[in-house]
Amino acid sequence: MPRKLVKKISLAVTCLLLTGIASPISQANSQDLSASKKIVLVKTINGAIAPKSVEASNSGLVSAHNMMYRHSVTLYNAQTMELEATIPDSVKLSDFGYSKYSGTYKGSPVEGAFSPDGNYLYFTNYAMYGKGFNREGTDTCSPSDNYDKSFLSRVELSTKKIDAIYPVGSVPKVVKVSPDNKYILISNWCSYTVTIISVETQQVVKTIKIGRYPRGIAITSDSKFAYVAEMGGNRIHQINLEDFSVNYIPIGSNPRAIVLSPDNTKLYATLNISGKVIAWDLATNKAIKSVATGKSARSLAISTDGSALYVVNFRSGTLSVVSTETMKVLQNVKVCSEPIGVTYDQTESKTWVACYGGSIKVFAPQ
Repeated sequence: MPRKLVKKISLAVTCLLLTGIASPISQANSQDLSASKKIVLVKTINGAIAPKSVEASNSGLVSAHNMMYRHSVTLYNAQTMELEATIPDSVKLSDFGYSKYSGTYKGSPVEGAFSPDGNYLYFTNYAMYGKGFNREGTDTCSPSDNYDKSFLSRVELSTKKIDAIYPVGSVPKVVKVSPDNKYILISNWCSYTVTIISVETQQVVKTIKIGRYPRGIAITSDSKFAYVAEMGGNRIHQINLEDFSVNYIPIGSNPRAIVLSPDNTKLYATLNISGKVIAWDLATNKAIKSVATGKSARSLAISTDGSALYVVNFRSGTLSVVSTETMKVLQNVKVCSEPIGVTYDQTESKTWVACYGGSIKVFAPQ
């Protein structure tokens, strides 16, 4: 085994002993690292979909969120890659205590997050459609525009039906649930805020100002810190989930999506306009290295062992596999026109890519 890899694994084991946080990469054999494997297309999923994003539950399901073009969330079996359910985004808001709204309202699913206990799927709605909603947000906006606020929806997975909704800001984008199942975080694109909801009380407990166009969210495995990308600026906001204080990481221009390494020592972010992915050392608060992956680097995911990043490049039509060890592109795969979302399913070691035009591509190690 190369000395550099031995040293890295030793450091990961040390981190495990000190923090008590399990690190998959510390258990990985060098021959099994995801970064060493080529991926190939194993399935194309079509149907009545227009996925803006995909999300793996890592317990057997993958969801796709089909915006206002299809008004649905679709659920797939992670192993067979077959459709299990199509869930309409429609709700009667009055059934959930919002009596000023009468009739049925449609949503527009943007992104989703599964609860750690596997019981629920949460999804954000870009806007709501129905009586009383007449100022739909746009991609270029500010709080002063007074666009309609929206809702987060919760699907009970046993019934495949929406069983709860939560008021959030204008044009909510990313949603994440803390690993301890204490908080739900939502980035509100046009409100320039993050909404934090208590799972226990089912109420909003904090709204934090972020700046122009908050988007990507990542939460540490101990649930102590959340990281939020300010896509309209050049910062990642580090939120302490114990007292809601905020610090900043000067990551670079237009950060869009973010993920953490399995041991939580590094943060990776796509820098949308420059088409790069950057690695950031959270201990030293310094950049490690960046790499160009393609035009308009959008979403990214990380392998279970932390050795590989999967990055979709919207205007290049490609999926890039990046080594986290070297921060070099190992593979560029032509995927589709406008790939926009990506997720890595740990149960099957497959990478799912959402193609905005109406399909999902699934890749597996060769």
